Amino acid sequence: LCGTGYCNNPPVATGLKRSRNDTGNKVTVVLGAQWGDEGKGKVVDLLATEADLVCRCQGGNNAGHTVVVEGKEYDFHLLPSGIINSKSISLIGNGVVIHLPGLFEEGDKNEKKGLKGWDKRLIVSDRAHLVFDFHQVVDGLQETQRQAQEGINIGTTKKGIGPTYSSKASRTGLRVHMYVHMLNDTHAFTLQGIFKNLVKQYQSMYPTLTVDAEDQLKKLKEYAERLRPMVRDGVYYMYEAIHGSQKKILVEGANAALLDIDFGTYPFVTSSNCTVGGACTGLGIPPLNIGDVFGVSKAYTTRVGIGAFPTEQVNAVGELLQTRGHEIGVTTGRKRRCGWLDLVILKYAHMINGFSAIALTKLDILDVLDEIKVGVAYKINGKRIPHFPANLEVLQKVEVEYETFPGWKSDTAAARKWNDLPPKAQNYIRFIENHIGVPIKWVGVGKSRECMIQMF
Repeated sequence: LCGTGYCNNPPVATGLKRSRNDTGNKVTVVLGAQWGDEGKGKVVDLLATEADLVCRCQGGNNAGHTVVVEGKEYDFHLLPSGIINSKSISLIGNGVVIHLPGLFEEGDKNEKKGLKGWDKRLIVSDRAHLVFDFHQVVDGLQETQRQAQEGINIGTTKKGIGPTYSSKASRTGLRVHMYVHMLNDTHAFTLQGIFKNLVKQYQSMYPTLTVDAEDQLKKLKEYAERLRPMVRDGVYYMYEAIHGSQKKILVEGANAALLDIDFGTYPFVTSSNCTVGGACTGLGIPPLNIGDVFGVSKAYTTRVGIGAFPTEQVNAVGELLQTRGHEIGVTTGRKRRCGWLDLVILKYAHMINGFSAIALTKLDILDVLDEIKVGVAYKINGKRIPHFPANLEVLQKVEVEYETFPGWKSDTAAARKWNDLPPKAQNYIRFIENHIGVPIKWVGVGKSRECMIQMF
């Protein structure tokens, strides 16, 4: 080769070397750190005021997020809470299961409250699965069957979420792209066949299930026309958002760590991964692009439905928290069980999610208490256990070790900065963040945006 002159004149590389730091925009994730109902919607609403894109990655209309803006209260179940921000786009990702009647009912209901143009700034992933009315009926039938056979049920929202994820896992479900593509005359027959086969599958398991397939298909065709303009390839859309111009991207988790199907108090859990991994699988985001992960916790603990709850207070304290906190489920209308803040579950949620910071909500509900307890450890036979038990029988038997704090006995609802809070409330907050090893970035003392105190 030397004789050719190659040694003396090697070819010159003309391509530009790609920067090793060019990983794209980071995505901020907001997740529940307890059993749900922590006030994630308020935190998302706060962050969404500056977000370009707000995404839902899992769950369905079993979620319930309440947001108060300028005195108006909006309830969201499927729509990302960021839909309120008229300057941002909202995305329902592939990991979400969508009940179309519920989606449009929710949008129309909030539109009457002043939420204009929501359908013009909503994008729906073509890979998301659909929840049908019969999925919801099956959800109820399964609960009845569990009660009859085992004397106990899971306490689902009966929104059809579990049965839809079951259809997805058994590969018999219908995805959005199949639905909008097959509703034209050419493919209508194929769609009818898939839909009817799915119905037959459930009727073989539940002989009492009756479904008017023709009527449901007729309604679905009407919804398709509204849905079609919103449908995009979600993976490509997210890739472009991450690797395009600088953007603030926010992911709103539904449900919470202790309801996660893998890490929650199984079987009394939801049907999806509502921990940080769900943001990757539910939107097609590489882990490299996950930035801040914010956990949301109440200043006490609540739980809807049945299942272990070590710090629950079935007494006057529990009733006071329930009443003062208006602890009634947004989606179910059920009263929430209430108890002291459990730092064991917060530390466990942090192990799984790696929280950058915590938002501590509803501190004001504790204003009237003479003393406040915080669960700091679980004991079995008098010995501390270092982990959160997977076995519910063990979890139901644990003895909780508490730290007791004097109440501040003053109104915190008007507090807008750290120094406005009573010293005893400040001590309570500092103890929490020191014990779990995660800084508290926000403290909530009321329903509206203005009631979130930002610490740093």
